[in-house]
Amino acid sequence: MAGVGAMVLTIGVGTAWLVTAYDFAGRRVLEWALLLPLAVPTYVVAFAYLDILHPIGPVQSALREIFGIADPRALRLPDIRSMGGCILLLGLVLYPYVYLSTRAMFLLQPANMIEAAQTLGASRAAVFFRVVLPFARPGIAVGASLALLETLNDIGAAEFLGVRTFTVSIYSTWINRSSLPGAAQIALIMLAIVVALMLIERWGRRHGDEAVSSESVEPMPVRRLGPIVGAAMLFAGSLPVIFGFLVPASYLVWETLSRLQADGLSPSIVTETANTAFVASIATVVTLAAGFAVAYAARVAPGAAAAFTGRMAGLGYAVPGTVMALALLTPLANFDNAVDGLARDVFGISTGLLLSGSGAALIYAYAARFLVMPVNGFEAGLAKISLAVDETARTLGASRMALMRLIHLPLLRPALATAALMVFVDCMKELPATLLLRPLDFETLSTHLYAEAARGTYEDGAIAALLIVLAGLLPVVLLSRLARPSAQAGD
Repeated sequence: MAGVGAMVLTIGVGTAWLVTAYDFAGRRVLEWALLLPLAVPTYVVAFAYLDILHPIGPVQSALREIFGIADPRALRLPDIRSMGGCILLLGLVLYPYVYLSTRAMFLLQPANMIEAAQTLGASRAAVFFRVVLPFARPGIAVGASLALLETLNDIGAAEFLGVRTFTVSIYSTWINRSSLPGAAQIALIMLAIVVALMLIERWGRRHGDEAVSSESVEPMPVRRLGPIVGAAMLFAGSLPVIFGFLVPASYLVWETLSRLQADGLSPSIVTETANTAFVASIATVVTLAAGFAVAYAARVAPGAAAAFTGRMAGLGYAVPGTVMALALLTPLANFDNAVDGLARDVFGISTGLLLSGSGAALIYAYAARFLVMPVNGFEAGLAKISLAVDETARTLGASRMALMRLIHLPLLRPALATAALMVFVDCMKELPATLLLRPLDFETLSTHLYAEAARGTYEDGAIAALLIVLAGLLPVVLLSRLARPSAQAGD
């Protein structure tokens, strides 16, 4: 976490300042391209690089051919299966969380603050470290906390790269050693870390409202760079995109085309894609319904209870998938056993694992983890609808149900579509909870990829990995479109 945190802060803050404070050829492309690594889950990028950097993989094979070396043992690059390799790959994928939130704060930077500092003789470096960074602290804290929570939640990348994290230990203790109490003890330590991260994030965002409310007559000045310096900055800013997205994505496309040309499309991939889309669709509907209920309750009945419910809705995203699955296992098993016992006594039939075996537990875990997305989206959408609209409709005799159906829901369609897309894609990519709560003989794209990586047959998992990346591109495109007006304003 320390290594990933340092890396995402360095890359995220540096690239955000680069595209906000400087103007150079290619900057507009770089603004949205820096979001592309968000489309690649951490376990997918680890999966890709394990094959790319394998001793007989394309990179080391090409180097041996260039230098005329035949023995693979005569030229060996540092092993990617290491703590350093894990930190590097996770940092390359997770830095956009810091980039996105920090750049939003940079675009709100009051120009008069920078001008005042420069008038008082501060250098550009002093202005950045003493004026710009303190103002952007709330955004940096939010982005860094999200990246570290994703690091805690990761299981595939860490296990593929041989790093024994808490998440990997929970999985192996539960599955391989059949020790539920041992896994629960490790999960409690993880929860303590999650709570600490949330407290640090809230500390980092203190006084954030006052900072953001500062008004600026004009946007922050942008410095135009010359052709040579601009080209160098474009190259430097493109490195995270190249290694965090282009290299693994190109590898997956190449391996997928090779696999399709050799063997065609496997029927199992079709089934797993259908399974993934099916369970993600149901979870999306359930999550949207629950999120709308929470957000709408705060609209029609504001108060302490509604505010508390809204805050609680965000806690699920902070809980790692393995911890969520572990917490659900015992109560759901007790419920299934109670219903089965009752059905046997009353009707003489067995209901079996009603929730655990049907996929309902997995859908519940998805909904609990990603509930914050529709809640925040609907709350933002409802905030844009004036309360005067509600009062006018009620005065004209509209019931609360008619008000919701005829006015609020039509106006919330953009927020609904955005939240649905974000939840659906995150459900598709979720690996830890899916591994532990899926029904028997129920494979998804993420579990198929995990199984292929565990067997070392990387080329067989390329199609599933590419499908996950293509799905992940959808919210990235949406984010880039939403950020475009702000970016233009900042220019």
